[in-house]
Amino acid sequence: MQLKLYNTMSKEKETFSPLNKSEARIYACGPTVYHYQHIGNLRNYLFNDILKRVLLFNKYKVKQVINITDVGHLTSDEDSGEDKMIKALKREKLDISEESLLTLAKKYEAVWQNDMVKINILPAEVYCKATEHVKDMVEMIEKIEKNGFSYESDSCVYFDISKFKDYNKLARLKLENLEAGARVAVDKEKKNPGDFVLWFKTVGKHEKHIMQWDSKYGKGFPGWHIECSAMSVKYLGEQFDIHTGGIEHVPVHHTNEIAQTEASTGKKPWVKYWMHGEHLTLAKEKMSKSLGNVFLLDDLIKKGFDPLAFRYLCLGSHYRKQMIFTLESLEGAQNSLNKLRNKVLELMQKDEGERAVEDYIERFQDAINDDLNMPKALAAVWDMVKDEEVNSKERYDSLMEFDRVLGLGLEDIKSLEIPEDVQRLLEEREHARLNKHWNDADALRDEIKKKGYIIDDGVKGPVLKRV
Repeated sequence: MQLKLYNTMSKEKETFSPLNKSEARIYACGPTVYHYQHIGNLRNYLFNDILKRVLLFNKYKVKQVINITDVGHLTSDEDSGEDKMIKALKREKLDISEESLLTLAKKYEAVWQNDMVKINILPAEVYCKATEHVKDMVEMIEKIEKNGFSYESDSCVYFDISKFKDYNKLARLKLENLEAGARVAVDKEKKNPGDFVLWFKTVGKHEKHIMQWDSKYGKGFPGWHIECSAMSVKYLGEQFDIHTGGIEHVPVHHTNEIAQTEASTGKKPWVKYWMHGEHLTLAKEKMSKSLGNVFLLDDLIKKGFDPLAFRYLCLGSHYRKQMIFTLESLEGAQNSLNKLRNKVLELMQKDEGERAVEDYIERFQDAINDDLNMPKALAAVWDMVKDEEVNSKERYDSLMEFDRVLGLGLEDIKSLEIPEDVQRLLEEREHARLNKHWNDADALRDEIKKKGYIIDDGVKGPVLKRV
């Protein structure tokens, strides 16, 4: 089956056909590094990781660019409120200075990158910071002005959405109903309510903004939306294949990105495929820092969960469907992951079954190529590992191949490391069984289970597994 991806622009699944036959170029909206990234944020990066792994599985070269926002993202996505980075400095009682801001940004970027490693997300080919690309942003704003799509006020340079005919082609919202998709800041300097800021001048409420750059419009700093346009064009070209992000980016951020980029370059479409991940929720409420209802990855680790259990949990939900998170569901994912690891150990030790594995390979590939249908792919994995008519070595080899997409680190399982006290109990139990002391053997089995291991008494002797 050819790879099909759901395109938010067309509202349909489309056969993936990159602009360059052998390479897929992807831009992913990354973090604003003003705070820790919660597991709702991490779910979106896992969606991006699965997309990249599926493209690699289909033998495409992949160039993935992820931005890091360290300036210009105000507390409202539209252009109102305080810069999130400066608000973070106040929250942490740090000096309101450029040095403190950059130190804070590095801190939260490092934590985010560490979380990405813990859940086995492949690194991007390019990470780009907003503060290091302001020159590129100013140059793009000047092109937008030259092409007649912007206007200047005393405090800002705005994009004039009335000049861009198909402004709402992604979100498909009526301009007068834009509030339905997101809040729009009331600004008397705007010609249209939906006009957005390309450049903030350091005057008025932004007069003392600690991050300032020179431009033909005066000292100032870039709006949030322009950074993604400028950096994606710099690293991927004026047209590329896939742009990803959260579903919340559709009505404002991604809509504005399209308008300003195509107004700058004159080339359409800027992006061929738009893909968006749904929210992770708690009791049907979106997880967000502003609501204070967040779990961090470290919170889960402190509760005794393997970070890859969270990855497994996310694999069980399609990226375009809301996922309700509970600790009970995470516990179920942890148990399933442990069972899968045990299956890896079993398959390494067995040599049985005669039937070939091709049917399961086809099922797995059809699932991942059907708009990244990971729940269906997982079902194929479990059916395969349980099918004892299929050759054990073929099942093991196929599972290792599938893990290139799953990303569960199954190839790292070489053998089960058994603690010395558990090994001693296992030997005592074998001694009891040989002497037909069945009650003692059962008691030792129970003691071993309390330590996190179960015993499978097979034909070739006992096999120890994690609970």
